[in-house]
Amino acid sequence: MRYTRLVKGAVTVTAATAAVCHTLMTAGYAWAGAKAATGEATVFAGVFEWLVTTAGCWALMPLLLGVGMRAMRERGNTTLMVGGGLLWALLSLSLVDELDRPDGSMPLPFLAFYVLAGTGLAGAGGGTGPRGRGGP
Repeated sequence: MRYTRLVKGAVTVTAATAAVCHTLMTAGYAWAGAKAATGEATVFAGVFEWLVTTAGCWALMPLLLGVGMRAMRERGNTTLMVGGGLLWALLSLSLVDELDRPDGSMPLPFLAFYVLAGTGLAGAGGGTGPRGRGGP
């Protein structure tokens, strides 16, 4: 087992992308809430902003995971990208009420679970190593 890949996947990539997407989601949902509270008399005020935020973060997460691991010179990241993206979508969808309130955020145990799951997915990827050769 390549422990450096696990550390790269956990500390530098999964935790960093979770922080970025979490920050974007809370800011985007605050934007949508402010738009809805501006007094626009339509039922759908703020829905466009909410959908852009949600879809954007769901699309951004696998991209950031893949780019982050590639920046760390790791290959074979499809498992982390697909699994991490789907897990982020499920977590954020199930905790949307926590995120979509004033000063809302995802509870810390869920973020820790995401980082641990991302670590496991990074280790399951079986990359080819930093020089393109098969690892030990």
